[in-house]
Amino acid sequence: MENLDLLTYLEGFLTDNRKQRFLDVLSNRTKHFTIAVEDVYQMHNTSAVMRSCEVFGIQELNVVEQKYGKSIDKQIAMGAQKWVDIIEHSSSQVCIDNLRQKGYQIIATTPHNDSCTIENFDISKPSALFFGTEIDGLSDEVMQQADGYLKIPMVGFTESLNISVSAAIIIQDITNRLRNSAINWHLSEEEILEKRIDWARKTIKDIKNVEGRYNEKL
Repeated sequence: MENLDLLTYLEGFLTDNRKQRFLDVLSNRTKHFTIAVEDVYQMHNTSAVMRSCEVFGIQELNVVEQKYGKSIDKQIAMGAQKWVDIIEHSSSQVCIDNLRQKGYQIIATTPHNDSCTIENFDISKPSALFFGTEIDGLSDEVMQQADGYLKIPMVGFTESLNISVSAAIIIQDITNRLRNSAINWHLSEEEILEKRIDWARKTIKDIKNVEGRYNEKL
């Protein structure tokens, strides 16, 4: 009830078009799939992956910053960092353990294993898709503990794609199939309420003063 009251108050500072836009976008958001990027050296690639998550409706991006610890390139992300939840992990093992606790199977994206191709990938299970570094690929931790392996079919001489390109292709394919399925992939009502409040906060100018006035009324 308290969150509903807060949402009503905050949405009083938004236009009707903005409020409707939030609802429309959230109706296509999912946590059925989540993406994890592991120690990506070129941070603009992580920023581009985040942008693909936002465009195709994946709400959470997990970032392992064991080695490089760079910041998101906001110019590449094009504002996507406001709308996608970025979850940072200190190591690949911590990331794997956290995602398993949330009920995800671990899927390693790699062209070098006897991997499942994206058109044959079983979308019914909640899955965390891991993408590795440009140079070394995924870590031994991910490769050894993965529940499955996924690849993009390729017919040329080149054996790999840039991580941001690979992620965009895979995310677009599996989210499109997900929306055309009977799987319950939507966010829960509680999750939608949480994001409406979060996005309103990120949209309203001088939000500290606005929330301060709200708290004075309680």
